[in-house]
Amino acid sequence: MPREQGRKMIAQNRRARHDFHIEDTFEAGLVLTGTEVKSLRAGRASLVDGFAQVKDGEVWLMNVHIPEYTQGTWTNHEPRRPRKMLLHRKEIAKISEETRERGLTLVPLALYFKDGKAKIEFGVARGKKNYDKRHDLAERQAAREMDRAVRGRRR
Repeated sequence: MPREQGRKMIAQNRRARHDFHIEDTFEAGLVLTGTEVKSLRAGRASLVDGFAQVKDGEVWLMNVHIPEYTQGTWTNHEPRRPRKMLLHRKEIAKISEETRERGLTLVPLALYFKDGKAKIEFGVARGKKNYDKRHDLAERQAAREMDRAVRGRRR
């Protein structure tokens, strides 16, 4: 049986890039149960309210919703349970150092399978103010209008 290759996206947190300035990104493995993996393989997960935190030298993914596996029995998992993230000790030290600074948090950005293993991409992020969000939207709108104008001239 051939091994799974490449990156298969399960869920993305598009809102995170709108609500936060992402300062640094990391990739981590996840400690999951069998029914969680099956539910993820079905493409079901939500990162919307998720966050991560460092506790006792370990990084935990909190409040990420992986729905119960439909064909699961009494061995099914709890949908919003804390999940341990697998990182190197140096990465954990760097992350805990960065999050000690006030205003920084760990936000999940994407959940995917990489070469058959469940991975999460998360960022060290600082919350945006409302005026920053409006400024970003205005920039994107201006870029879109410029692209339209350039495309219109070529025809």
